[in-house]
Amino acid sequence: MTRTDSVAGGSGFLGEVAQRSLSRRSLLRWGALAGAGAVLAPAVTACVAPSAPGGGATGSSTLTLGLNRSLVSLDNKLNQFDAAVTVQRAVRQALTEIGDDLKPRNVLAESFELTSPTQWTVKLRDDIKYSDGTSVAVEDVAKALEMYSQVNGSFLAPQFPEWPTVNKKDELTFTLDTKAPLPVLNTLMSNILITPAAANKPEELQEGVGTGPYKVASADRGTGTYKLVVNENYWGEKPSVNEINVRFMSEESSRVVALRSGEVDVIDSITPDSVAQLKTVDGIEIESVTGTRYNQLFYNFRKPADSPMSDPKVREALSYGFDSKSVVDGILGGTVTSAKGVVPQTLAGAVETGEYKYDPAKAKSMLADLGVSNLAVKVIWETGEFAADVSIMEALVEMMKEIGVTAELQQFQPGGDISSWRQGKAGDWDILGNGYGNQTGLALTNLQGMYAGTAEKEATRDTYHGFVFPEISSKIITATSETDQAKSTELLTSVQKDIWAQWPCMWAFIPNAVLARRTRVEGIELRPTNSYQVSTVTVNG
Repeated sequence: MTRTDSVAGGSGFLGEVAQRSLSRRSLLRWGALAGAGAVLAPAVTACVAPSAPGGGATGSSTLTLGLNRSLVSLDNKLNQFDAAVTVQRAVRQALTEIGDDLKPRNVLAESFELTSPTQWTVKLRDDIKYSDGTSVAVEDVAKALEMYSQVNGSFLAPQFPEWPTVNKKDELTFTLDTKAPLPVLNTLMSNILITPAAANKPEELQEGVGTGPYKVASADRGTGTYKLVVNENYWGEKPSVNEINVRFMSEESSRVVALRSGEVDVIDSITPDSVAQLKTVDGIEIESVTGTRYNQLFYNFRKPADSPMSDPKVREALSYGFDSKSVVDGILGGTVTSAKGVVPQTLAGAVETGEYKYDPAKAKSMLADLGVSNLAVKVIWETGEFAADVSIMEALVEMMKEIGVTAELQQFQPGGDISSWRQGKAGDWDILGNGYGNQTGLALTNLQGMYAGTAEKEATRDTYHGFVFPEISSKIITATSETDQAKSTELLTSVQKDIWAQWPCMWAFIPNAVLARRTRVEGIELRPTNSYQVSTVTVNG
């Protein structure tokens, strides 16, 4: 789906307003109204409709989740959007996980200890079995690492500076050996989900055999619909909810109506407007916690050398043309924090490197001094990448007009081919509305995954949108291996300043993790990683 037409003068209200020459004040009103109109119009209908429980989410044995993005699979080799993690880990588990305190703790591993600078010794629990009754073997861990390492375009693979080697000691014990010290390996392994070796492949798996509290009863990846039932072979405490239904509902208004009517029990990724509305509804509660996700308007670093967008000064100038405070206050209702660095400040090791300031006069002056005129940029994003995505992008168009830049929007529906665009295989673009979820609590994970690109990785399009700066990559890799805390901190501080100097984003922000639930649902402990343990959830009537 292309948004270009609608911005140029498509639908009545937005098209009419978009053609005006807007002052900053009117832009703010427009942004706020656009945001409200985008999400509230269908919800107004819900306000006058009965909100009594009904539909499919009734009974104490069934939980129904309404996700804003399609759950393509219950594996995470390629994608790991936040809400998917909750469901994926209900079926598949890792050696470790990141807890509420953003620190690693053991899951399938009974012990996970650093026994030398380049070696971790792991012992598996002796009571774990897969949902099909077979035992978990050391070979399954080795195969999992091998398969994750072979996935092209993986979200997770770039987070590993090197892949550890598994050396079996006995049926339950093995070592993870690396060439260089990797003191955060126990954290990184929290994202490697374990599957029987014979069934593992270098792709997202469609079968659901795992060690989690639930197993797959039915799945339709096309519609994003899944039915999970209790895994009778689960090694932990049996969950109280017998059945979990997962539905993909791309339209926020539909999710809000479904929650109000009782058709679903939990919805995620909702805008401030919907939060404000749902707070007034009896029988619905809002959960919110400061998140670890880094959302950005990221520049394309695959532009040719003669493109104005290859100049960090041009990228910096465009940032001065973006009124982030107005977006935060007027469209997002203060539910996000504008970034002060290149990773979320909630992460261990993050440092402040600067702030995004709105100064359109400076933006125009810098562009003029750089000899840049009549600049046109193309902005792409996938629906649902972050709350109020359409309103933010349409506000961006108007802000760029004020500094003499033409912005064209192209919106992709979930499941479309934006992945190929992001990898530079399908079409050219300048700015990507994107997000980078962090499931480890470490700044190093974002730094490694986003900014440690190399020429070798770029050859397979496994860098973060072409961000390849050898000196930066070298510093990150060195910091990843540094066991001295003081030296590690010094390196991390230095490299984050280096990255900021490249102006990788027009703007970046850290959203709160937010979900809404019916009060009959209890036991949801929403983590900063925007996930929760579904096995502890209870449903009352």
